[in-house]
Amino acid sequence: MSREYNKLSDRQIKEAKPKDKDYVLTDGGGLQLNIRANNSKRWEHIYKSPVTLKRRKFPLGTYPTITLKTARVLRDENINLIRRGICPIEDKRTKAKEIKNQEESNFKLITDKWLEYEKNRIALNTFKKKKAIIVNDAYPFFEDKSINDITHKDIMNVINIRLKKTISKTSSNEKQNTGVETANKLFNYLDTIFKYAITMGVCKYNPFQDILKNMIIPESKVKHQPKLTKLDEVKKLVKDIYNYKGHYSTINSLKFCLHIPLRAENLVNLKWEYIDFEEKSLTIPRKLMKTKNHNLPDFKVPLTNEVLDILKEQEDLTSYQEYVFLSNKGKPLEKNTPNNALVRMGYKGKQTQHGLRGTFRSIVETNLAEINVSEKIVERFLDHNETKGQVIAYTHQASYFEQFKPLVIWWSNYLESLNK
Repeated sequence: MSREYNKLSDRQIKEAKPKDKDYVLTDGGGLQLNIRANNSKRWEHIYKSPVTLKRRKFPLGTYPTITLKTARVLRDENINLIRRGICPIEDKRTKAKEIKNQEESNFKLITDKWLEYEKNRIALNTFKKKKAIIVNDAYPFFEDKSINDITHKDIMNVINIRLKKTISKTSSNEKQNTGVETANKLFNYLDTIFKYAITMGVCKYNPFQDILKNMIIPESKVKHQPKLTKLDEVKKLVKDIYNYKGHYSTINSLKFCLHIPLRAENLVNLKWEYIDFEEKSLTIPRKLMKTKNHNLPDFKVPLTNEVLDILKEQEDLTSYQEYVFLSNKGKPLEKNTPNNALVRMGYKGKQTQHGLRGTFRSIVETNLAEINVSEKIVERFLDHNETKGQVIAYTHQASYFEQFKPLVIWWSNYLESLNK
């Protein structure tokens, strides 16, 4: 080391006393100790920037936290940067920015924010399923990574692992391979997370745009819900439901669903506030339906006298609570409770609660001329909506309530005739 360097000693520094004005002790190579009037001692490295050729002051920390030995190491590191044409202060700023970007682009941090966004726009049960897939199949591999470091190979690996997994849905079903269905969802969720991150300005590139999903995920065979459509089978089903000896909420939920074929989520979470006995109507907020497009009106259908009788019977038992169909625990029925009842009636693999929608549709569509309604009315009654924006723009204000009336009256009369 040149004689111009390392001029100070620990003793000199320790014995240096404050004066009326700040002063410095120099160690060489631009390293100096600034001794202030308040008795604080601060290390500084003075140098000429190799970029701007201007004098710069680089703070190194306070003494004795930063010792003389450590200060010299930091000075020498700066000198090495300067010799390579790098300004130490700008280098420090660049590295700090990189660390901040790395933290902000953390996959789990971004995904948690996306999940909060999703929670406010989809049904709670749907949200829980979506979150479970992310937590179980993406977090174990990506939670500690920057989203910008996730590669095409990483994505392929996670999707392939998901394809090989199996899951047991219910105690009444055999173990089934659901890898294809869930891998499809996982693929779509991850793609959306990348798009969300790009929108938020913390991701540079979405690798999913260069991946052909059909090449890595085999086509899923659509498995339709079991349903009965033959007259004698449907007649027996109706009688079995009306004569079932189970829990009153289970019986009435199935009877109600025969007449108003709701999806399971809407059926078991039906609230008394949705029922208007005077208007004879059911109105479920749009945000709780499967199609949540805010341009569409709330789901509103008329109720026949038979349906009102079912509700009045249930009202005597549960009107003290918020929900219509309560379990023994005072909570809404579980989604699978109606299905379990159908299994106990002997309809395993033949009929499900969701399949009642298919039974309704099949029978009604063969009798459209008699009912005098269009197929479009049937689709709206099942809350099957157009998803194309242009179609919604022209139809979202349409109210089908009056047009539903002949349909629900015919269907209730049909069910009554089968039950007699």
